[in-house]
Amino acid sequence: MTNDPFPPKAESQQRDLTSPSVADRAPPARVQIDATASESAAPGFVSPIADPLDAARTISPKFDVPHDFAGVHRPLAIDPESAEPCADSACSARQFFESIYECADGDPTRVPWADCRPNPVLLAWLNREACHLVRPGSRAVVVGCGLGDDLVELTRRGYDAMGFDVSPTAIRWAARRHPQMSDRFLQADLLDLPARLVGRFDLVVEISTIQSVHPGLRRLVASGIGRLVAPRGAVMTLARGRPDSEELDPRDGPPWPLTKGELLALMSNAGLCPHGDICEVCDLRGGDAEHAPGRHWLLGTFVRC
Repeated sequence: MTNDPFPPKAESQQRDLTSPSVADRAPPARVQIDATASESAAPGFVSPIADPLDAARTISPKFDVPHDFAGVHRPLAIDPESAEPCADSACSARQFFESIYECADGDPTRVPWADCRPNPVLLAWLNREACHLVRPGSRAVVVGCGLGDDLVELTRRGYDAMGFDVSPTAIRWAARRHPQMSDRFLQADLLDLPARLVGRFDLVVEISTIQSVHPGLRRLVASGIGRLVAPRGAVMTLARGRPDSEELDPRDGPPWPLTKGELLALMSNAGLCPHGDICEVCDLRGGDAEHAPGRHWLLGTFVRC
């Protein structure tokens, strides 16, 4: 059996998924993505999203994990400065994500971050930035692919894409939602990557993964992201941000927002350097703005140093 993650209808993956239970990199002129503006895709491309940057739904209003749920499933306390979190903590993080998908019982509205559509900020980034970094047909991977909508969008745009998630329930669910791409979904752990995924991808899409794990696991998660990238590959990352002046309480999450400095340090430790500036993408939802005025997201593009 081949170890390539892209063979069509790989038998070993199909059994699990269907079970019932770059060339030159001269930095382009950076355009800060305005999440409230409209954007057109490349000629001839038809997106399933009528307005990919609809201001009212720029970021999913369901993203934050309810605190009553998080309090029950929160990972064990970890020293944020520790480079070697204990195995129990990593296991607890895996159980956290699996529990959310299991408890949803097939209802995507009960998955806090599931919109059942591609992330609108990813759409804007693909329209404006990706053409400077990756060629058409490049291999792409979605980290923590969940129910699979970002992977479907990448495939529609011509990328040779796959996605993986630590939750087997999420992977089976995604495969049922997108049966024509079921062989593109893989159950895998970013903290313990299969060797066949290491260094294989021209584009790595990471949305809301780093912020969703305890700060003590961040360095390992960032390292896993870095290991996915091919020598001339790129990473697009999106994470909830916080001001430098705001202290991070490891007990208050998930999610655990990052500062720009923290995101840069994590990626640098993983062997990745920023390709242009880290942008702040405002979350302009009415209800969320009232609950947490000034909340924003950090959007960064990284390449191998």
